[in-house]
Amino acid sequence: MRYIVIGAGAVGGAIGAALFGAGRDVVLVARGEHRAALAAGGLTFVTPRGTSVLPIPVVGGPDELRLTEADVLILAVKVQDSVAALDLWSDQPVGVRTAGAALPLFCAQNGVEGERLALRRFARVYGVCVMLPATHLAPGRISAIGDPLTGVLTVGRYPAGTDELVDRLCADLETGGIGGEASAAVMRRKYNKLLANLGNALEAVTGPIDSDEALALLEHARAEGAAALDAAGIDHVGPQEEAATRRRLTTAEIPGEPRGGGSTWQSLSRGTGRVEVDYLAGEIVLLGRLHGVPTPVNELLQRLANELARSGRPPGSVTVEQVRELLARP
Repeated sequence: MRYIVIGAGAVGGAIGAALFGAGRDVVLVARGEHRAALAAGGLTFVTPRGTSVLPIPVVGGPDELRLTEADVLILAVKVQDSVAALDLWSDQPVGVRTAGAALPLFCAQNGVEGERLALRRFARVYGVCVMLPATHLAPGRISAIGDPLTGVLTVGRYPAGTDELVDRLCADLETGGIGGEASAAVMRRKYNKLLANLGNALEAVTGPIDSDEALALLEHARAEGAAALDAAGIDHVGPQEEAATRRRLTTAEIPGEPRGGGSTWQSLSRGTGRVEVDYLAGEIVLLGRLHGVPTPVNELLQRLANELARSGRPPGSVTVEQVRELLARP
């Protein structure tokens, strides 16, 4: 079996490193300077346990591979890039069939829209709830502060269920130092992670969430999120169930290694021009509009994060006080 990781950024690169370290056949898919650095010198993977340079094969796209039915695709691009990646990969030949008909696809992404997009193009789709604090700010280099586990991934069939492939991936992840947990209801986990990820936009817009005022905004955003999920009748895991998974993930500082913020913060820092906020805060805004729940904090943070991305401004360009003033306007 060969794992093909589509999107070798912070999450995809860390997953690929774990599977490669477990002795599995892995190919990374990357573009631009990151792809060039990976091809020239391997993946530099930094953890509290040390630095490894991993000679993982890398390609720029499916035209550089011959796909077979032994391949497993792991989609780790941001959700805003899903459609382009899915369209590209789903039509690739696998014998007399296409990848969309023949190959399983795991969505290792934030938000809850990736699986729905994938199921339009792939017959076998799996959800992955990602808890993996990793940073990708320089080509060819990824750091992850999880210790002793690099992260914990909850994996299941989409929309529900498990199978032997779920168990196989979880076992391979565990061998490579990432906790793998099978779940027949993985989307419950992903909706709960969505609430946690509502801090991504705030952190990207205002910088570290370390003041009472910022924490109050975060709690307001998450309260809006919980109200929207409740109004939509969407189940998500409770605090006790979530805590059991989080207890497996502890972190440690890496001396001399800068610790970046979350995924949205990193996108702004790299100047990508696009962020995933439409599928995080924007998911709550959508549910609120569908079910009559006001979501002013998430709506404002969605707009501000997108404005920063389009203008090329760095994270932390707006103060908490400016956000509060904008919320107070009629």
